[in-house]
Amino acid sequence: MTRRTISILGIISALSLTAYLLTSYYFYRIGFPLDDAWIHQAYARNLALNHEWAFISGIPSAGSTGPLWAGLLAVGYLLKAAPYFWTFLLGWFTLWGIGVLGAAIFSILAPRSTDKMIWAGLLLILEWHLVWAAASGMETLIFALLGLAVLGALTYIEHRKIKGQIKQWVSIGALIGISIWLRPGGITLLGPALATILFSSNIFRKKIRRLSSLLVGFSMVFFPYLLFNRIIANAWWPNTFYAKQAEYAFLQSIPLWKRFLELGVIPLVGVGITLLPGMGILLKNAVEKKRLSIIFGSIWAAGYLGLYVWRLPVTYQHGRYLIPMMPIFFVWSFAGFALYLENITSNQIRRIIKKSWALLNICVLLAFWWLGALAYARDVAVIETEMVAVAHWVEQNLEADVVIAAHDIGALGYFAERPILDLAGLISPDVISFIRDEAALDDYLDRQGAAYLITFPNWYPKLRESATLVFQTQGYISPQLGGENMAVYIWNHP
Repeated sequence: MTRRTISILGIISALSLTAYLLTSYYFYRIGFPLDDAWIHQAYARNLALNHEWAFISGIPSAGSTGPLWAGLLAVGYLLKAAPYFWTFLLGWFTLWGIGVLGAAIFSILAPRSTDKMIWAGLLLILEWHLVWAAASGMETLIFALLGLAVLGALTYIEHRKIKGQIKQWVSIGALIGISIWLRPGGITLLGPALATILFSSNIFRKKIRRLSSLLVGFSMVFFPYLLFNRIIANAWWPNTFYAKQAEYAFLQSIPLWKRFLELGVIPLVGVGITLLPGMGILLKNAVEKKRLSIIFGSIWAAGYLGLYVWRLPVTYQHGRYLIPMMPIFFVWSFAGFALYLENITSNQIRRIIKKSWALLNICVLLAFWWLGALAYARDVAVIETEMVAVAHWVEQNLEADVVIAAHDIGALGYFAERPILDLAGLISPDVISFIRDEAALDDYLDRQGAAYLITFPNWYPKLRESATLVFQTQGYISPQLGGENMAVYIWNHP
């Protein structure tokens, strides 16, 4: 890949991300589209300034899904470039990396179309889910980057038929371990790596050597992660791993086929729908030529989606939990179409199909890129007019030591810094076992000495019966989108 291609992708990824931020700025103001982003910022600030791993200063907790992401954000506080500039700079570098890496992998998947690799990169840095994630303040996109790197490395090793792969497999194992420091789901990347080793060689000794190298690299990073969680929270996994599944366990009563359809359509909202046939073409080609890394990469993407269909079938926030598998889907599918065009013998037919398909993809890509910018702006406005607005009200009107029960704790913890009882269980893991039981939560708030309850009115209707409204935001965005205004209640129980 030339420096010119890398530079072009860097410039356009910066422009793509900046356009989303400017849309947000002119729509309402700069911010984050998720309250969870403020959770990472709170951990990062305490790590940088107080040298502690805590959401609320002085109280260690494992409420951050991605310790590594919080660590990267902490650099911004040391540089006095937080919370926004440094976070968005990381988002830009990550989006740029996705584009460059995706283009490089495309050239391996479709080697006769290397001259088209820049288009694969442009596809990724303009795809609206990925730009939204880059501007979200979350670890989602950097986790996607590592997933793409692991599967790309497997494809590279197989394609180049590299010999003496000890260092390569140690590095792949380490990358998988690092990805878990961003999201626990990174452990799923072991699947395609192990499968590639087990099925790629008939020599038993080679398999053992490669397998050992992979596991050594993985273990060096993974076991410190387990130890970190054990020390902080006396559990092997972060609180979020258990809390989210418990909170949305009721969704598992929905028929499996319906859950699959609801989640499976998410990657197709946008250019994914026009790329979908390319995935089938690439898989057919991979099966015929026994390109195992491509097959296992595809299985990983489908399995990653299936894991959420099974355990956490939520579709909110544009399916942000599924975004890590999307770059694989997009690159694989784009390469499949390139292979299809290569195999058309008639130059005239090839030109017609190529131009028609290219035009369709460009139109859909840019249309959804713009719609994504508007969606991002609205998402930011909701967080700013609801969660952030409430946090500022609490900071200005409530005593510093008052105990507050709340479901959305990100902005509240960052701006107000009051003692918090987390009804979502992220920093209050004792809630997880009865997270949906309002009677048990009522008793819990009494026992823990809660003085205030902060929630959207319809989230905890029974709890509101024991509370008195003292403040409610007047934000206009949330009601326009069918939501409510967040409220602060006095908890009336003794």
